[in-house]
Amino acid sequence: MSILSTVLIIVILCFGFVLLFGPPYLPTLKQQSKTALELMDLQPGQTMLELGCGDGRVLNAAAKKGIHSVGYELNPLLFVFAWLNTFRYRKLVTVIWGNYWVKQWPSTDGIFVFIMDKHMAKVDKKIIQQYKGKHVKLVSYTFKVPGKKPTKERGGLFLYTYN
Repeated sequence: MSILSTVLIIVILCFGFVLLFGPPYLPTLKQQSKTALELMDLQPGQTMLELGCGDGRVLNAAAKKGIHSVGYELNPLLFVFAWLNTFRYRKLVTVIWGNYWVKQWPSTDGIFVFIMDKHMAKVDKKIIQQYKGKHVKLVSYTFKVPGKKPTKERGGLFLYTYN
């Protein structure tokens, strides 16, 4: 087996196995990152959590505003890329390699997700269980929380508020 074949198999496995736990990698565009942060309206010093941080671009956008951010990524290749991509903001950004469904989420003021429809009810349930009594904002790109009305909508992003 050639080195190229081996590398190709590793890449396919890294991107393929995450489908068992959540959505595939799709980058969030610069405009959607900006709009998501505007909808969340977090201030410097507050914390944002991103579930499935991919390449880290939303984490970087938050850090540029002085927002602390924590991103989870299951794909080991994307984890390394996100960690390298956010390194210059390492005092504000933490990238965690792992499955966010089985992890305890940190205290946060806002959560950003680009997660498929079939997982949105699970996100909603985890937020309700983990952040009961705390004001948390959720911004979802493209997909809505079933049975809940968004507080605001803009450019395919949906804001939900939890108390």
